[in-house]
Amino acid sequence: MKLLKIATVCGLAAGAAAADPVEGTWQTEPDDGSYAHIVMAPCGGKICGQIARTFNAGGEYASPTRGKTLVIDMVPQGNGKYEGKVWRPSNNKIYLGKMTLDGSRLKLRGCVAGGLICSAQTWRRVQ
Repeated sequence: MKLLKIATVCGLAAGAAAADPVEGTWQTEPDDGSYAHIVMAPCGGKICGQIARTFNAGGEYASPTRGKTLVIDMVPQGNGKYEGKVWRPSNNKIYLGKMTLDGSRLKLRGCVAGGLICSAQTWRRVQ
């Protein structure tokens, strides 16, 4: 019985260690007067980010974008870098996306026209 408990604890620790460092909740920069909390989690072998909460000058509000995927199929490239797609709710466009993790900051970049036109935000970790 004691061996089973040790194996279970070791298994839980290994599972926790396997979590991607970008997993968690992140706060976006304001875009068109609103910002959001994005929950980053595995989606298959990739990372996706879903809008969990939305805020404007009046506080938290029920945006129609809540529950939608903003960060799409990001693939880890190593050294805190990811590549995939990013959806921008304010214009309903999907961009080629890149993310770079730096401690409690996550820089996102979305580009069109083969990378000629890009927009970037730096998010901060909420939890």
